[in-house]
Amino acid sequence: MTYRCVAVDDEPLALDIIKAYVAKIPALTLVQTFDDAIAASEFLRATAIDILFVDIQMPDVTGIDLVRALEKKPVVIFTTAHKNYAYEGFQLDAIDYLLKPIAFENFSKAARKAIDYLEYSNKPASAPEESLYVYSEYKLVKINLGDIEYIESLEDYIKIHIADSKPILTLMSMKKVLEKLPENKFKRIHRSFIVPITKVASVQNRKAFLTSGKELPISDSYASFIQDWKNE
Repeated sequence: MTYRCVAVDDEPLALDIIKAYVAKIPALTLVQTFDDAIAASEFLRATAIDILFVDIQMPDVTGIDLVRALEKKPVVIFTTAHKNYAYEGFQLDAIDYLLKPIAFENFSKAARKAIDYLEYSNKPASAPEESLYVYSEYKLVKINLGDIEYIESLEDYIKIHIADSKPILTLMSMKKVLEKLPENKFKRIHRSFIVPITKVASVQNRKAFLTSGKELPISDSYASFIQDWKNE
């Protein structure tokens, strides 16, 4: 399957670079390029595309304003010569943020993220989930479900503890992350903790002992987890 792309940049050289890079990735097809945001906006309102490469600083209309105005947003990858726009990109759920001059290695990584996310989004509802996507440090991060040790609530944020890696912090509620996880594999055991059932080695005195050695409390409100765990 190939994904349809559009590139928007007021610098012809930047468009030439993106055109050359897209040509090296078989899963991508460059449908159109634009050197001004207004023409691009009109095209994007009338044409469905999958991935948008868009410069942030452009005359008249910025890339951020262009994306913000789109009713139906494609996967967005911002390109810019300035580092101080990352937060705005994060607010618009950009999948990545490429700093000019763009190296092909970085472009390829961003494209791979976009392709993975599109495949994840287009997967039939009945298909088993294997990954979780969250925004962290201004980028969309892919987490393999099998690598999750447990999930911890930190007020408005959650901390996803990963095997053999540093935890990932993201702005999300426990309720929201549970909706993204397979119900038969992940259970809430406390207002502050979610665990993968297979990572629980034993249960004793309202405590879950994980295979990693971590000990987590099981609250009265989620005591039914114990039976779920025994039935696994």
